[in-house]
Amino acid sequence: MTAIAILVEAFHFLRPVWLGLLPLVLVLWWMVRRAGRSRRVVAPAIAPHLRDALIVGAEGRRRFLPIDGVAAMLALAVLGAAGPTWSRQPDPFAAQSAPAVVVLAVTATMEQRDVAPSRLERGKQKIRDFLDLRAGGRTALVAYAGSAHVVLPMTEDAQVMLPYLEGLSPDIMPRDGALAADALRLARALLDDETAPGGILFVTDAIDPADAPALDASDTPIAVLAMRPEGNRDRGLDALGVPVVAVSPDAADIRRIDGLLNAAFLRAQLKDGDQPWEDRAHWLAWPVALMLLFWFRRGWTMRWAVIAAVSFALHPPRPAQAEGVADWFLTPDQQGRLAFQDRDFERAADLFVDPLWRGYALYRDGQYEEAVTVLDRLDTPEAAFIQGMAHIKSRAYRDGVRSFETVLARDPEYPGAAENLERARRIVDYVEREREQSDTGEDGGIGADDVVFDNESGAGAETQLEVEKVDGNQGLLTADQWMNTVDTRTGDFLRLRFALELSGAAETPDAATDPQDEGGDE
Repeated sequence: MTAIAILVEAFHFLRPVWLGLLPLVLVLWWMVRRAGRSRRVVAPAIAPHLRDALIVGAEGRRRFLPIDGVAAMLALAVLGAAGPTWSRQPDPFAAQSAPAVVVLAVTATMEQRDVAPSRLERGKQKIRDFLDLRAGGRTALVAYAGSAHVVLPMTEDAQVMLPYLEGLSPDIMPRDGALAADALRLARALLDDETAPGGILFVTDAIDPADAPALDASDTPIAVLAMRPEGNRDRGLDALGVPVVAVSPDAADIRRIDGLLNAAFLRAQLKDGDQPWEDRAHWLAWPVALMLLFWFRRGWTMRWAVIAAVSFALHPPRPAQAEGVADWFLTPDQQGRLAFQDRDFERAADLFVDPLWRGYALYRDGQYEEAVTVLDRLDTPEAAFIQGMAHIKSRAYRDGVRSFETVLARDPEYPGAAENLERARRIVDYVEREREQSDTGEDGGIGADDVVFDNESGAGAETQLEVEKVDGNQGLLTADQWMNTVDTRTGDFLRLRFALELSGAAETPDAATDPQDEGGDE
């Protein structure tokens, strides 16, 4: 079902009792219309064509009269009072797009070149297009062949995923095969940790018929991007009951998949009883304003319009400065909401006046320090929660711990605060433990690199690296120079990690895989 069909299905009125005034408006319109009709003159001695020419106002019965406009405006006012709605109010702390897990088949058949440059490379290109289209939506990556592995857990930063995506190839997978059902279980485990419902995108050239029932039986929305040339059929893909979209040379396939996942997300949002419905009555003001334009015509002004003009003169509006057409109709916060919904977070932050929304827009735009500064003026749990997330994103983990403790102090039941506090504490413990393990035991008085991690407890010993010459100069290795000496490809790293995961699963077959242990939480 498309998003439009879902919105039509969700349409209802918040205050339906006001609809009882519609019959009164219709009765009033009919009575005034009927009273204004000209009576037909019965003159049998006059020829019909002459009689019609002599009767003044005979065509008035079919003409659009002022009462028609008044009745239409009254009807729209009644509909507005009834509160039409078809969507929930957006949650400022929830992503405005569905979280998604991209499952990529990294099998030998994906290296075939019947889809240029190859099925696998085209699939990677489509995944990059998918990430660009989502623009900040939470996305995870799972790869599978004879075993399934979490390449990267949920993240809002698409750039983090790209190096891992490029490193995937069939030769790094520890086992041959195509176990789509195992990949599905990993993807669902990732989505179970999300607060919002999400979907799964399979990018594959084939599905084993034995795995098709598992995909069809899943209660999580699934879409499949078939990496096969047109006319090249697969028995497993043909057996699927979930949407299967054929790969296309343009972005039409990705737009359709994104629409399918967002439609499922929209349906889940509408079922969320915790979020109030959004009153859409203001949309009816636009047709009323257009109808008022007809009142400039002679003979259309009603007597009570004089009363409105006198009231307007007695209470003139305050002068306002408008820098654009949007300022005539929308407040800065309303314009900021529109920019936020368009994912233009930088412009939204410039437009918002409300400090909570402005701070959240800065956070979504990656301006973490600015977001913390703006939110300092608020003492609400929502503001402290965003500050905590901003601190975690900027790697100020101890400040994140303090912010989440503030959230719980202000609202002990605030959703997600306790879990994020525990996660932030684990990160701080991990950093300090790594510092202790890196202690070289050398004497004190040694300097340190410029790279400083959040380590207020002072665990571990500070060390420096010395080299004879770096680019012809005697001195210390900088952080960038040290990183350049590390010759490890992403594919080599993934090959080793997948092999270790597979061996660990073989030793403890009943142990559940925790995706958060794979790469941290974004």
